[in-house]
Amino acid sequence: MLKEFNFKKFGYLELKELPQNGNEFVPFHDHIKMLFLPKGSELKVDFEEFYLKSDCLLFLNPKVIIQALNHDIQEGELIYFNRDFYCIEVHDQEVACDGILYNNVFEVPFVELTPDQSSEVQNVLQEIKAEMNNQDSNTEEMLRILLKMVILKATRIWKKVHQFTEIQQDEDVQFLRKFSQLVERHFKTHHSVSDYADMLFITPKNLSKKIKLLSNESPNNIIKNRIIHESKRLLVHTTLTVKEIAYQLNYDDVAYFIRFFSKSTGNSPTAFRRKF
Repeated sequence: MLKEFNFKKFGYLELKELPQNGNEFVPFHDHIKMLFLPKGSELKVDFEEFYLKSDCLLFLNPKVIIQALNHDIQEGELIYFNRDFYCIEVHDQEVACDGILYNNVFEVPFVELTPDQSSEVQNVLQEIKAEMNNQDSNTEEMLRILLKMVILKATRIWKKVHQFTEIQQDEDVQFLRKFSQLVERHFKTHHSVSDYADMLFITPKNLSKKIKLLSNESPNNIIKNRIIHESKRLLVHTTLTVKEIAYQLNYDDVAYFIRFFSKSTGNSPTAFRRKF
């Protein structure tokens, strides 16, 4: 089911309705996505495979490639929308999920749900399904409110799981979100830790200390991993040459980019592309 309000698009789909051919999520490639996935689901997000040990919510930016690995999908739901309907960055003050659920450079943003939490989320999703059948003037705003409700619930759960529930920890959460947002926004042009430390008005040493609150990776590794991740996407999902990809990622020295990629992945860019 898809609703269009001028240029604003919002869709709801039960996963069992998808054609199970390995490319079931391709039509939603350019949309912002939120998936409810039941326990036991198996899927690949870009180049990493996951087996879910509990019901989960998964939040995905446009262009992230997902593929179901267990092709007998009987449960689960997909919510998809464009930025005209709800822009995560523009409305960040409302839901404070930018850098946590979306644009998260620390981890793939799965939010594991307890049985009670799963029941709550599924109730809201059923409200969304029911609202998709309405045609009145309030439908657009009702869908937006219900979408925000799920996002707010998921953000609260994420903070609890990562032990950021205390009021005094809010400053740490905001800092980590800001770092994640900056890396996602600038990784193609800014490659050094000092670049991001300057943007955050902090020393590189203190930046590393802050990042350890959430990740065992150093800021340098997080930045480099994001560059490598984008390199893989461009190699596999576009026809750009290695030289063009290097230039897109602000590497004027193509030989240096090839050495960097090869050292990070164990494969040259050309060999990695051949694998897929």
